[in-house]
Amino acid sequence: MYITISPHKTGGNYAQSAGDFVAYLEKENQGKSIGNYEHFFNQYGEEITAAEVIKEIDGNTAKLKKTEPKFYSITINPSQRELQHLQDSKTELKTYARELMKDYAKAFNREIEGRAVTVDDIKYYAKIEQVRTYKGTDKQIQENQPYATKILQLKKTIREIRQGVSIGDIKKIESKIARLEKEAPHQQNGKRIVQGMQKDGNQSHIHIIVSRKDITNRHSLSPGSKHKASEVSMHGKMVKRGFNRDEFFKSSEKTFDRLFQYKRNYVETYPARKLFLKNPKVYFSILSGLPANEKAMAYKMLATSGVPLMNIPTHKVQLALKAIKAIKRGVGKAIQSSSIGI
Repeated sequence: MYITISPHKTGGNYAQSAGDFVAYLEKENQGKSIGNYEHFFNQYGEEITAAEVIKEIDGNTAKLKKTEPKFYSITINPSQRELQHLQDSKTELKTYARELMKDYAKAFNREIEGRAVTVDDIKYYAKIEQVRTYKGTDKQIQENQPYATKILQLKKTIREIRQGVSIGDIKKIESKIARLEKEAPHQQNGKRIVQGMQKDGNQSHIHIIVSRKDITNRHSLSPGSKHKASEVSMHGKMVKRGFNRDEFFKSSEKTFDRLFQYKRNYVETYPARKLFLKNPKVYFSILSGLPANEKAMAYKMLATSGVPLMNIPTHKVQLALKAIKAIKRGVGKAIQSSSIGI
């Protein structure tokens, strides 16, 4: 599970309206009949229109300055392994989103009118999307890039020949292009994977728009708070503040596992991801010490994600800094793309 939380920005500034973001999330409805639309939903409502989402989010910004976020974007990206475990991904992901937002509310270390924050204080709207496209950060695009560069250069040469600027055999150049298209390491349905191409398989994921203000439009609830969960003296009394991201990310996978009886491997866990980023030597030491079945699955998942299996340290003697550096980039890309579910 790979989850991100970020304030929505337009041109480097905080968006003053949810309109553009909502329009972006409506892209999968283009060309569909109304009966086949994928609508927004929240904790208790279904089939919420885009217009209502914009109205509710834009109207819930009391006392917020232009320099402050008006709403946040939460993106929930289940891994292929998690999606394959689900029986009905659309229905179950809606259930998961609603339970996840309870975890989101609990992660606020503050009180509203003398009580803890609950999901009923959160104004949010969510939407299931079925399509993902390849981005420039995906390893498939990056590893295909040398071929893409050569192909673009050859196509440029063809244009110059046709314009009379250069001399050459167009058919031979086209033959080279065709060969490069086939030699590119990452293919999908017989075609070189390029940026913007839709990914095959179940690509279901969730987008959530959550208001900075609570449902009463009186209290600010910022998951981007620079303050970790703590207490501070304000006007002579101790006041709770902050949002505990660590706790939210941990809870998010525990909730998924509880709801769907999912057995999470070590390399899929949020603590493992944190440990890898902080201390990769300890990460691989723990990996090498897992029970045989779990370790075999962990190695398989890493290899499937594009990490060279031959380079993965399998015992403490191999845990040299040079070996770790050799695979750190591969594991990092796998984590970022959520292909190993972190």
